[in-house]
Formats: sequence, C-alpha cells, structure tokens
Amino acid sequence: MLDNQHIYSVSQLCRETRLVLEGHFLSLQIEGEISNLSRPASGHIYFTLKDNKAQVQCAMFRAQLRKIGFTPSNGSRVQLKARVSLYEPRGNFQLIAEHMEAAGEGALRLQFERLKRKLAEQGLYEPQHKKSLPTLSKKVGVITSASGAAVHDILSVLNKRFPAMEVLIYPVSVQGEMAKHEIVDALALANQRKDCEVLILARGGGSLEDLWAFNEEIVALAIHQSELPVISAIGHEVDFTIADLVADLRAPTPSAAAEIISPEQQQWLDNFQRLEEKLCAILQAELDSKTQQLNTLQHRLHRSHPGAQLQLHAQRLDDCQARLLQTPKRFLPQQQLRLSQLSSRLHDSSPTPKIHLNQQSISAIQYRLEQAIENSLQQARLRFANCHKGLATLSPLATLSRGYSISKQAHDNRIINSIKQVNIGDEINIQLSDGVLSTRLEGSHENP
Repeated sequence: MLDNQHIYSVSQLCRETRLVLEGHFLSLQIEGEISNLSRPASGHIYFTLKDNKAQVQCAMFRAQLRKIGFTPSNGSRVQLKARVSLYEPRGNFQLIAEHMEAAGEGALRLQFERLKRKLAEQGLYEPQHKKSLPTLSKKVGVITSASGAAVHDILSVLNKRFPAMEVLIYPVSVQGEMAKHEIVDALALANQRKDCEVLILARGGGSLEDLWAFNEEIVALAIHQSELPVISAIGHEVDFTIADLVADLRAPTPSAAAEIISPEQQQWLDNFQRLEEKLCAILQAELDSKTQQLNTLQHRLHRSHPGAQLQLHAQRLDDCQARLLQTPKRFLPQQQLRLSQLSSRLHDSSPTPKIHLNQQSISAIQYRLEQAIENSLQQARLRFANCHKGLATLSPLATLSRGYSISKQAHDNRIINSIKQVNIGDEINIQLSDGVLSTRLEGSHENP
C-alpha cells in the first residue's frame, strides 16, 4: 500500500525539480555539436547538443541569439554558457543558452573572418599594393619547412623547367605556436639581405588549424610590408588563408608557384634557336652587302690605280716635253727683238736727266728759303729788342726797384689803392722788388 504522507502532482514534481536544478547549477559552460536545430517564427532556436556518448536539449532565446557573431547550424561545434533547467509542460531536462561561441575549427573560422574583415578595412588587399613579379628571376627565395613536401615540389618543378634558376631556402616552422614568428623573421631577413628577386611562402595542405600560422595578423602585415614581391603557395587549391589575400600573387599549390616564376626551358631554347637563325640571316645579309661593296671598290681601285694613271699620262708627258723643247727655238728670236725694243724705250724714258734737273731746282729753292728765314730772324730779333726795352721801362718791377711797393689784400690778392679798401686788422701783402711782406693793419691816416 502507498504511503499517503505526501503525494506530488506531475506539475509539482516538475516545478520542484526545475527549482532544484536551477538552484544547484547556477551557470555552467559546456561544449558539443549542434543537431536537430529548429527555428520557429518566434525567433528562438531549439537544438540538441551532443557528443559521442550523450545529448541534451537546449534552447536559446531571440535576445541572446542576436548577440552572437555567427549563425549556428547543424554540425557546428559550439561552446555554451547556459543555465540548467527543466521544461515543465513536458518534463524535459534542458539547457537555457545565455551565450554561444564557435568551438574548435568553427572558432578558428570565426576568427579568420574577423581578421579578414579587419585587414580589408585597412586596405591590405587593394590592387595598388600588389607588387609586380620580375619577368625572369635569377634567384628565388623559398620560405617553408626544409623537410616538408612543399620544398621538394618546388625544387622538382624548377629543376625540370629551368635548372639555371638559383633557389635560396629560408627554413621555418609552418605549424605550431612559433611558426608565425619564424615566418615574420624570415621575411624580414630576406628583405634585409635582398639576395632574391621574389619570395615564395609555401607549405603543404592541412586542416584550418594546421594552416593557422598563415592566418596570423603579424604574418599578414609582414607580407604587406615586404619590399620583395611575395607569392603565396599554401596548401591545396581549395585551401585559402589570409596570407593568400595579402600576397602579391596567390598560387594554388607550391608546384604552381614554381611554374609561375620559372619559364619553360624548352620554350626558351626554341626562342634562342629562332633568335640564332634570325641573327645568322642578318649577318649573312650584311656579309653579302659588304662583299658587294668590296667588289665595287676593288673595281674602282683598279681603274684609279697609280700605275694605270702613270701609263695614261706618260704619253701626254712626252707630247708636252716635245712641244716644250720646240717652243724656245721658235720664240727666242722674236723675244730677243722685243727685248731690244723695250731696252731702247727704257733708255729714252730714263728718269736720270730729270732727277739732275730737279736737284738743281731744289738747291736754288733751298738757298732762297734759307736767306728768307735768316732775314725774318734778323727782323724778329730787332723787334724783340725794342719790345724788351719798352717793357723794362714800363714794368712795375723797375718801379719797385726804385723803392716803391705794391699793397694787396691777403685774401683775394686785390691791389689796394685807397685806405677805404681796408679795415683795421686786415691782413695785407706788400710786394717789394725782391719779395713779399705779410702784415696786419693796425691803423690808417687819410691825407690832409
């Protein structure tokens, strides 16, 4: 028989159980995979959170759902901050999710999208930042694991396509916590040394976690700041990283990157063959042209040879010599007669008689001129003596020699002929026959 001490109703039991659960589990964090996701018109979501051994029903209301930065879906692995509760109408144990974050690869994917948007806002993907690749690189730098498949693929392709290209390997870790720092250091070292003309950042395929070093912000900034062009060759064709967006060129695989930077050896050999044939044709044409010019010049030289010219002019020289020998014999008598006539005319026109006549005339003129000059000098001497006598008579110096003097103003040298022209204290120069006296006027007396 049942004990009637306390009989619970179903609703009471569910309510009591809910209160116990909510009072004991205030808040907890739980991780699992979403399944059976439903989205009713209310905007809330209901789903099952499971792992490989158990599952629990969950609900997340619209207000909290708006705060998460992604859209949950079936198969998403998430972390929940939730309250333990019980849905009383059905008696179902459930979790009320207050916050949700992507877990595992989903969290990485969310972080990837955030960084992708951030770098896009900073303009790191813009085409104007992309550097052009060299037409033909002499040396290429490869930043990758020294023991990975990527470096072997690159070396194999380069050795097959263009063995002359030098390769400098910068060994780094391509996975793990230190990988991002080693990649950044390798980029900085390559730009500092500038031994290469282009860099390949490569690794083999893997999961998002395996490739995460190439989704780090410091790696993206180092690629963007690189002065050397960078080709990203990370994973397989379906793999995509932040480094692919920032790099100057993305190659689907490491082998494809090697093909991009290396020309096809056979194609270059064919080009060399065509250039050789073209050069030979040009040289042959030039040689034919020069040969024709040489033949022409040889023909002209033969015609202009000094021996041929000497033969041509030898006969003319003989003719000229014969005429030259005949010419004096024919013209000598005629020239002798003409010379005699010219000598006679020259004697008749001799200037010697005229010179004697002119010399006599000049002597007579010279005598008359000397007489005229002597007479003029005698007359001038006489006039000078008369003038000197008159001048001596009238000269004030003669007057001064007889005891007279001339008084002059000292400042302007004017002759003083009246006492009214001077004042007491004026300086006066008194000229005598043999000098000048300088005096100062102290008094004056007017004649009565």
